[in-house]
Amino acid sequence: MIILRRLARDTGGAVFVEFTLIFAVFLTLIMGIVEFGLVFWQWNAASKAVQLGGRLAAVSAPVDSSLPNVQCANGAADTGKKPHDYFLRTCSGATGTCTSGTYDAAAMNTLVFGRGNNACQDPVVGQLPGMCAIFSRITPQNVVVTYEETGLGFCGRPGGPVPTITVQLTGLTFDWIFMDVLVPGIGDVVQLPGLRTTVTGEDLKSTN
Repeated sequence: MIILRRLARDTGGAVFVEFTLIFAVFLTLIMGIVEFGLVFWQWNAASKAVQLGGRLAAVSAPVDSSLPNVQCANGAADTGKKPHDYFLRTCSGATGTCTSGTYDAAAMNTLVFGRGNNACQDPVVGQLPGMCAIFSRITPQNVVVTYEETGLGFCGRPGGPVPTITVQLTGLTFDWIFMDVLVPGIGDVVQLPGLRTTVTGEDLKSTN
């Protein structure tokens, strides 16, 4: 009993216990700030990458290689008189297909890797960089490109139709540091929100 009373009145280890509790809270707070900063950086980089992809899509060969050959229902009779008939072509890098069109893998690579590249690497001098130059984890499998007729251009236009182009990122997850340790497998579950940008097609040729 005497030993127990002395132990109960002993405060020699109190500072160490308090330090341990405070340090644990402080470390958790720091880890949260770092993780949040990393998540925000990934989201911001992906947003900028999809904006670049939209800009590149507006001045590059379409992922649907049959798009420049789209004609109006009445053909030459409507040349220069009316917009193209409505069309909607969606090209997915994950499936390698375009709805009602022909998928061009080289055109998709141009958007992802930049002109003249088939892999994520430093941009070629004088060429527009690809999306992966900003966010390296982007691959063609993460990109969906949609071409839609919205009344721009006209039948018989030499350069083909002037579609409204939407570039979208899909299937990308956050790359966690601490959360992967605390919650194993979370890096394969929590996805980046659907990011997309919409632009007007200009000169759909990669040779310019």
